[in-house]
Amino acid sequence: MGRLFGTDGVRGLANTELTAELALQVASAAATVLASPGSGGRKTAVVGRDPRASGEMLEAAVVAGLTSAGVDVLNVGVLPTPAVAYLTAELDAALGVMISASHNPMPDNGIKIFAAGGHKLDDEVEDRIESVAAGTTTRRAPTGAGIGRVRTVPDAAERYLQHLATALPNSLDGLTVVVDCAHGAASGVAPAAYRAAGATVVAINAEPDGLNINENCGSTHLESLQKAVVEHSADLGLAHDGDADRCLAVDAAGSLIDGDAIMTVLALGMRDAGELVDNTLVATVMSNLGLHIAMREAGITLVTTAVGDRYVLEGLRSGGFSLGGEQSGHVVFPAFGTTGDGVLTGLRLMGRMAETGQAIADLASAMTTLPQVLVNVRVADKRAVAASPVVLDAVVAAERSLGDNGRVLLRPSGTEQLVRVMVEASDIEVARKLADELAGTVASV
Repeated sequence: MGRLFGTDGVRGLANTELTAELALQVASAAATVLASPGSGGRKTAVVGRDPRASGEMLEAAVVAGLTSAGVDVLNVGVLPTPAVAYLTAELDAALGVMISASHNPMPDNGIKIFAAGGHKLDDEVEDRIESVAAGTTTRRAPTGAGIGRVRTVPDAAERYLQHLATALPNSLDGLTVVVDCAHGAASGVAPAAYRAAGATVVAINAEPDGLNINENCGSTHLESLQKAVVEHSADLGLAHDGDADRCLAVDAAGSLIDGDAIMTVLALGMRDAGELVDNTLVATVMSNLGLHIAMREAGITLVTTAVGDRYVLEGLRSGGFSLGGEQSGHVVFPAFGTTGDGVLTGLRLMGRMAETGQAIADLASAMTTLPQVLVNVRVADKRAVAASPVVLDAVVAAERSLGDNGRVLLRPSGTEQLVRVMVEASDIEVARKLADELAGTVASV
């Protein structure tokens, strides 16, 4: 068995790479590592999923794995990933399991595991789970009354909605929003949360049938949302992905408001309200240079991390900070959740609009996005190439030519034999030329 866990759980083509057998193994191993009886007696696990068809099969396998390890299961059904994380803490469970492949196409699926309190796992815990799943760690299976039991949580969605309501200090009366639910886990709770807060809501792509999740909709396909916002003369549009842990927006004219612009709006609002701890925002190295400039001009410190919301979370925890996120739309508010929450992000974004009376385009204009060019170069050994002196010298030369008007980021892919070359500059042609030159150097090593 190779390395199971990627940057966000175990993921693959359902029933081929991510099989029911593997799901059972992983769930049972997670229970063994995270829910050993100890002095606390019998443990529980929260299990939720997005609506893709394979989730039904994998849910059954995960439940079997958990109960076979003596853990009782609290099944919350189809809910967003952040809802499962929240309910893991709220229901005092030893662990939580979310079955979802997020924004990936329907045939894929994944297993995300949360520790007690709804926290993501660190590498050491993942390694222990893998060891147990591979059979290299012995364990004893319970029998009789020791086998776990299963019960549903009928008010799970309502608990999550009540939690979201506590995060918004003002009403959204007067705002009209179009929400694209990606035929995913947000289909029920996102429109309900926005309506409960006072907004007029037009929901699109909110009829999941198990097969249509993320299909030409949601945060990776904004065209239908952009069209609907203009047709309905809405104030903004919000787009979620399949498990609703991310949120992107479009303004009244249908123009994109990406995760960097969203973080700009939220950081300025939290600074003004005295909620931005140490006047600091946490983002990844992929965030646009325009975000760095906007935060500097606003007197806000920008702390950068490696790519992936787990690293943003680590940065937030290590500094005790109150806001962080990614360009892709994962935004984390540690005061209200332990992971990215797209619905919460949408609420807070509209809350800032309602508070200021400003349009989302005007609020987002505090940041100017610099042209960015990203080139993926396929190589035989991504880490060796990225560390090559020839490549490093080329990067230094490119950075020197840009000066303060741009930046270069070169990094190995986390999942493929690719080296990603990213160049930002005030002029798109300059960025494109440098990116192509660097990509050529990478390919030649």
